[in-house]
Amino acid sequence: MPNARTPQVNPSILSADFANLQAELARIANADAAHVDVMDGHFVPNLTLGLPIVEALQKVSPVPLDCHLMIEAPDRWAPAYAEAGAAGVTFHAEAAMAPVKLAREIRAAGGRAGIALRPATPIEPFVDLLPEFDMVLVMTVEPGFGGQSFLDVTLPKIRRARAAIGDLDVRLQVDGGVSASTIERAAEAGADVFVAGSAVYGAADAAAAVDELRDLAAGACRH
Repeated sequence: MPNARTPQVNPSILSADFANLQAELARIANADAAHVDVMDGHFVPNLTLGLPIVEALQKVSPVPLDCHLMIEAPDRWAPAYAEAGAAGVTFHAEAAMAPVKLAREIRAAGGRAGIALRPATPIEPFVDLLPEFDMVLVMTVEPGFGGQSFLDVTLPKIRRARAAIGDLDVRLQVDGGVSASTIERAAEAGADVFVAGSAVYGAADAAAAVDELRDLAAGACRH
């Protein structure tokens, strides 16, 4: 894989027990970050959690919070998540009015800025903007719901995104349907940050599932 890096696994708490989030975060203390899906019921049909919950989670999480904003008007709301202490804040290219300005505001607030692309959104219009971001998220399912199957049709876009990133200090994340049976394909295509929901939280030992996914991705990256 070009520009190979140590793979990161960020379990999605969308698949966790929402009544016991502090305990659920403790189950993934060996992860690289906790992926927090923020949905507003408008940009996507589902409704999850918002800024007050993220502020509360930030106080108890043993790992950094990686917030994925599936919301309308991220230009208005995204910087507040960085101000609340989220290590990374990713917004959708389809919803942002001024993505470069927004990325700079997130960085100024202390967070790493990411831009997310739905499966049908091409990487090409954003290639020249990549130095403004710390991460590109290629959705490998349609955003909005957990438990979906990995879309192999996104693999060519992952490869194009990796080629566009080249030597830039930009991570390439995939989110959706990532499991022990799919993570190697995504890693071989060029992804280096992997969001996994049910593959981790559906396992009896969530921490062991994190380690297994990371090892599988690392093996694929070496080939």
